[in-house]
Amino acid sequence: MSAPEFTTYPHERLHEFCVRTFQHFGVPKRDARTAADVLIVADLRGIDSHGVARLHTYFEMLTLGRINPRCAPHVVRETLSTATVDGDNGLGLVVGPWANAVALDKAEEAGSGWVSVRNTNHYGIAGWYVLEALKRDLIGWSMTNTTKLVAPLWGAERMLGTNPIAIGFPGLEEPPIVIDLATCAAAYGKVEIALRHGTPIPEGWAIDREGRPTREPRAMIDGGAILPLGSERERGGHKGYCLALMVDVLSAVLSGANWGPFAPPFALRQEIPARSVGKGIGHFFGALRIDGFIDPLEFKRQIDDVVRTFRATKPAPGTNGPLLPGDPEREAEVVRRREGIPLVGPVVDDLRDIAKHTGIPFD
Repeated sequence: MSAPEFTTYPHERLHEFCVRTFQHFGVPKRDARTAADVLIVADLRGIDSHGVARLHTYFEMLTLGRINPRCAPHVVRETLSTATVDGDNGLGLVVGPWANAVALDKAEEAGSGWVSVRNTNHYGIAGWYVLEALKRDLIGWSMTNTTKLVAPLWGAERMLGTNPIAIGFPGLEEPPIVIDLATCAAAYGKVEIALRHGTPIPEGWAIDREGRPTREPRAMIDGGAILPLGSERERGGHKGYCLALMVDVLSAVLSGANWGPFAPPFALRQEIPARSVGKGIGHFFGALRIDGFIDPLEFKRQIDDVVRTFRATKPAPGTNGPLLPGDPEREAEVVRRREGIPLVGPVVDDLRDIAKHTGIPFD
């Protein structure tokens, strides 16, 4: 099977196209730039499933009026260190950054900040939010529930979202440790990418509509499900299932959003839930001030030691040794800022379709 063809675009050009697309629907310029920032950071860091490849879905949802372009997220309940935010059915790419900033502000004031969010939509990569915490010298947490795509362990139907978790720890001289992972075997966007490329998915990623293991992206998309992180019980699938359920409770049950199989769809072709148990989907953000626990310089020196110690690990045969969480994304960003962001043909086609309908130049 031939390798997919890519076209490379400067990240500034893609960012401006995203900004103008959001503005086309009445999103205020400042919010449009924030939303574009989140998407482009995903592409720069090599997380292609959550970058401009997602723009056409936002375009569809905004076209149909399913997302409020001029949202006014607001706090509906709070203490000194906690809050619940209603996102006013806005872009998750706008609501998420706003609510995350509330958590960061509370952490700086109270030592920690915890914010649960309801009535929101897809918020991009979980890692973007912890990068914002690191800019303020804080430890950051981020998680969100999503449309049902994942089967629970020993289940044969979709009941949970991909439900990612991210956390970031700042270093002193070494780069920060940035952990960003889905609680399922693979992000749904990676299955979509395999479909676009015409390639099979790895064993252990998914089941078909009958609950049988499959390597065909289409079989998963057409009524199948992604497996939890670890896949089978013998490989730790119960652990991924438990983590996904934890994210659902903190993001949705705690905030008053829809949980589990009732989370509303982000893409138009996804199944509409039988009923609603809350408002939109939910996010959960946290931040910790390091000096509430230990001297910040000592903490960062220890993080540097952690990084250097793990990098000095004896390599497994056929490898260069362990990477630290965040290494691949940092390496991708260096290259892509310099050389541009590679987009596969179907994504380029989607962006051209947006250009056709909005009149915003792309090529």
